[in-house]
Amino acid sequence: MSGEDVVAITPDKLNVEEITEMVKCPQAGAVTVFLGTTRDNFEDKKVIKLEYEAYVPMAEAEMRKLCHQIREKWNVEKIAIIHRIGIVPVMDASVIIAVSSVHRKESVEAVHYCIDSLKSSVPIWKKEVYGDGSCNWKENKECDWAARNTDSQSS
Repeated sequence: MSGEDVVAITPDKLNVEEITEMVKCPQAGAVTVFLGTTRDNFEDKKVIKLEYEAYVPMAEAEMRKLCHQIREKWNVEKIAIIHRIGIVPVMDASVIIAVSSVHRKESVEAVHYCIDSLKSSVPIWKKEVYGDGSCNWKENKECDWAARNTDSQSS
């Protein structure tokens, strides 16, 4: 089934139409797409861009594992998980997840699971750059390793 899965880490601008086309097929009555974009604010700070870094071989391997997990849980046709690295300006997409299935329930649930799991397990790091010139590396609260660090600091 891995021929039905597309995973990629790229510095290129993401195109939602191209990625959606990757998962369309005649037997699928549903295509669900998640588009994660850069917003212009965080906690009353003006965000001007995000910068992403990744350990690409490990990140893509983890993304392939997510595809496998999705296929174990839901009857889906095709999966695409594409994440951008480098500079991602406000309103540009940093991640697009697309899943097709015969019926909508499977693809909707699979996409929801995928974005939550991606944020918690895939080694991709995000730096927010603010209008005042400051910046901050962000740790996803969902990260497996963030939870372990919090647990070890509290003991």
